[in-house]
Amino acid sequence: MIRILIVEDEIIIARFIERQLQSNFACTTRIAVSSAEARTAMAEMLPHLLLCDIHLEEELTGIHLVSELRRRYAFEVIFITSYQTRTIIEQAAAANPANYLIKPIDEMQLFAGVQLVISRIQSNSQTGKAFLQPNTLFSDTELRILQLIREKKTTQEIAETLHLSRYTIKNHRHAICRKLDLRDENNALLKWVAENGAFIK
Repeated sequence: MIRILIVEDEIIIARFIERQLQSNFACTTRIAVSSAEARTAMAEMLPHLLLCDIHLEEELTGIHLVSELRRRYAFEVIFITSYQTRTIIEQAAAANPANYLIKPIDEMQLFAGVQLVISRIQSNSQTGKAFLQPNTLFSDTELRILQLIREKKTTQEIAETLHLSRYTIKNHRHAICRKLDLRDENNALLKWVAENGAFIK
């Protein structure tokens, strides 16, 4: 299922986009009304696609936000704006968006714009993932759990070492698997740690 993050500070427009997406595509959606919310949503949701307003009501533009997020995540972006000047379009084009929609957006314009991008997402297995930066991707507890997995510790041994319950450790492991887009099973995480253990500090 495609994960889509809508970065739009006009909540009425954001809700309209969300309703249209959910009606027309097999997707999960989330709305962020600021760059701060977008950063949080990126880490928690790892979206395949951003629908991002260029003009956010803050110093950071949508173009700058996308450039920042692309240093850490792989995703496609569709810029949305009411501005149609050549300068804005050229700035947006430099961020290599998959599409560009002009407000006011209607149902068919949104459907066509997103449908084209979904085809690109489905052919790219890296989209919707974070670049491997363990110190920023994982919490301190998650990093410690990964270190203990690397040391071949069992869930019970990890729980005893960290003075946490087995249930809590399992929840952390589930969160780690989701961030890494792994199936939530021991062998998948063990294999990942074996292959990437050197990056875990």
